[in-house]
Amino acid sequence: MEQFLSFTIVGLVTASVYAIAASGMVVTYATSGIFNFAHGAIAMASAFLFWQLSSSSAWGLPWPVALVLVVGVFAPLFGVLVDRVVLRGLEGAPEVARVVVPVGLLFGLLALVPIIWEPRNRNIPPFFGNDRYQIFSLDVFVTRHQLAIIVLAVVVAGVLRGVLYGTRAGVAMRAVVDSRGLARLNGARPGRSSALSWGLGCGLAALAGVLVSEQLDVLLLTLLVFNAYAAAVVGRLRSLPMTFLGAVVLGLAQAYAVGYMPDNPTWLPDDIDLKTPMITAVPVIMLFIVLLVLPQAQLRTSGVQRSREAVGRPTMRRSALGMVGLVAVTGLGAMVLSNADAVSWGKALAYAIIMLSLVPLTGYAGQISLAQMSFAGLGAYAVATWGGGGNPLGVIAAAVLAAVVGALVALPALRLRGIYLALATFAFAVFMDKVVFNQRALFASGSLSVDRPSFGPVSFESNQAYLVLLAIVFSLLGLFVVWLRLGPLGRRLQAMKDSPAACATLGMSLTRTKLMVFMISAGIAGIGGACLAGLSEVAQPSQFEVLAGLPILLLAVAGGVAMVSGSLFGGFLLALFAILPGWIPEEWQIAGFQAQDLVEDLLLVMPALLGISLGRNPNGAAHEIGTRVRALLGRDDAGGEVGPDPGEVLVDVETLGIDHPLTGREAAALDARLCLDEEVVDAVAAGR
Repeated sequence: MEQFLSFTIVGLVTASVYAIAASGMVVTYATSGIFNFAHGAIAMASAFLFWQLSSSSAWGLPWPVALVLVVGVFAPLFGVLVDRVVLRGLEGAPEVARVVVPVGLLFGLLALVPIIWEPRNRNIPPFFGNDRYQIFSLDVFVTRHQLAIIVLAVVVAGVLRGVLYGTRAGVAMRAVVDSRGLARLNGARPGRSSALSWGLGCGLAALAGVLVSEQLDVLLLTLLVFNAYAAAVVGRLRSLPMTFLGAVVLGLAQAYAVGYMPDNPTWLPDDIDLKTPMITAVPVIMLFIVLLVLPQAQLRTSGVQRSREAVGRPTMRRSALGMVGLVAVTGLGAMVLSNADAVSWGKALAYAIIMLSLVPLTGYAGQISLAQMSFAGLGAYAVATWGGGGNPLGVIAAAVLAAVVGALVALPALRLRGIYLALATFAFAVFMDKVVFNQRALFASGSLSVDRPSFGPVSFESNQAYLVLLAIVFSLLGLFVVWLRLGPLGRRLQAMKDSPAACATLGMSLTRTKLMVFMISAGIAGIGGACLAGLSEVAQPSQFEVLAGLPILLLAVAGGVAMVSGSLFGGFLLALFAILPGWIPEEWQIAGFQAQDLVEDLLLVMPALLGISLGRNPNGAAHEIGTRVRALLGRDDAGGEVGPDPGEVLVDVETLGIDHPLTGREAAALDARLCLDEEVVDAVAAGR
């Protein structure tokens, strides 16, 4: 009984922190429609700021004053600033931009905080010392700090209830949730409500971060608040009472798992440990389960989903010429590059292959995945296990293993879309980090050696030769993606992205289409992981952690997630960020600081800045560069695929039973009437 009460107290304290953090996520999402992936990072940065204000080794303010300044002033002002400067540009942006911009903010804070506060041991003592109270004359105690956390959670619940239902601002916030346009017609100001909600949400994140910050660690604090995602999803990102209930269930489940989860079965090998990883993975397991049991979202029936995204169609001829040019330039460059430079630019191509896996999935089909680095890790494991001696079948095994696991992940996630799909793939990626990749049975001693492939007498042992091989692999996969885009499956993917409801109405199998694109995307990511492992000749789980994949996602979308050239642009940009500081002489200084260190710090946050800028430019840098170049050359195809040109026949008139050629105006009218683009008409008419 005493043990049960002890674990219950710990669970309720943990649940209180999760409830405070999750309620902030719900408030921001409910009023703005944007899920704050940076919630944990804001909590972490607030904890460091609280230490700076209150620690005797820093500024030494009384802790109540520091708490009020952090939770009541700095964090809310930061939330208002984010809403005003960053999030206002997301209106009309595609769903992927609405996910990537908060992810960019998350990555930016993760990179910026260690620059401001150099890594070292920092502790925040409990607010009320180590005083504790005994419960019912049992050998069970609760500290004053723990009681304060529980009381604060109750106070937060009451204050939020009063604000949302007892104030004019709260009524306006709830009205914006129901109908933003109708609320504006009745005198509400959605912009002000959004800023208020983000200020309130960031204040709650700061409070949660301070309450759990006895030991300051950037990743640990961020991941602790990540765990509250499951509680927020229990409330479907809308209901505060259900969110608090989810927090209680999650906190108690974690505490009871620590106390009562049985040890590993005796039939498991000694190098497999399930108990410890499963305890740490309880929040993501709960998150995945909750996402699966949520009622399926209804398909939108308002026609094609139009946004500011406008990317033109590729052509096989132009793509083939570009790929030949890439291989030729890489071959010429390999002749003059040193071993170190060949490895650096090889990473660019390896990362570009992983980014390429997002083109069919996100760029064409509009499906969001945060687990591409996990599929890449599976590819690295496969090539290390079955590619010994340079056997090229190891690369094939990498693609097959990743595709199979991708299908297994896609099957339960097929009913999800948008932010829920992103959260489901994120939960899978965290599960792979915590439970799978750290098993000694997979990665003995933390790493596996990888042999570079060889084809008969042709060897790629040198870094320069392997660089050329990576260019060839990227070119072949890029041409495959372009061929996919121009074929029947590509037309179905684009149609599904434009209007899932119309596709389902006309008989297209959304389930089969999603499953196919998930498998293709995971297979390409697996090949990218195998190539990356071959470049370093070692496969390590740390290379494929979910947080290590954040710059991959950011730069893939910043380059242009709907274009093959966008992934290449993102890969080379990521490599350039790592290479550029080495080009600056060590003796150079800026304002008394070493220029090399300043540039390196700036480039650490550059992927985040590029990701945040997506709200202003959802098409990607590669598309914008191509558009400007074609405009300078006097080409008239500088625009994206935004509509039919006059006089162009856009539909297959024979299969539709139309006995005369359509003019551009007639084709456009037919397109508008069906709420589909020309590719959907072709696909449906051909029975595909």
